[in-house]
Amino acid sequence: MKKILPPFLFLFCIIIMVAIRKLIIIKEIIPKPYNYFGVVLLLFGIVMTVIVRKGFEKIGTEIHTFKNPRKLVTHGLFKLSRNPIYLGFALSLFGVWILLGTILPMVGCLLFIIVTNSYYIPFEERIMEHTFGNEYKKYKEKVRRWI
Repeated sequence: MKKILPPFLFLFCIIIMVAIRKLIIIKEIIPKPYNYFGVVLLLFGIVMTVIVRKGFEKIGTEIHTFKNPRKLVTHGLFKLSRNPIYLGFALSLFGVWILLGTILPMVGCLLFIIVTNSYYIPFEERIMEHTFGNEYKKYKEKVRRWI
């Protein structure tokens, strides 16, 4: 699992969602044009991830999941969520699900959240606690994991 970076999991989940929608035809639960609201969520999530990425570049810290962070970021979107990039990916996936308009593609959203919540986030939190100690623990007490 350490080989699969979160953006690739995100893209894999989108592929799964679209494939499920194409292969298993069931009744739409979100008809057109209401399903186009998914575009808003999709774009909002992408904008969140881009903002955080640019912020990381600006302050010179590591964004790569499996590399050691150089600075603890607690401002901007990190005041609302300890994991705004994962939150952005999840919102984007929910947007894709709404666009697809049927229930079964939700599997991709759930897969992303389960893997992220049970693997990526705990892995990163161990590194953050080791690297930043009490400063990270205090931040963790103040800010929720997702929202």
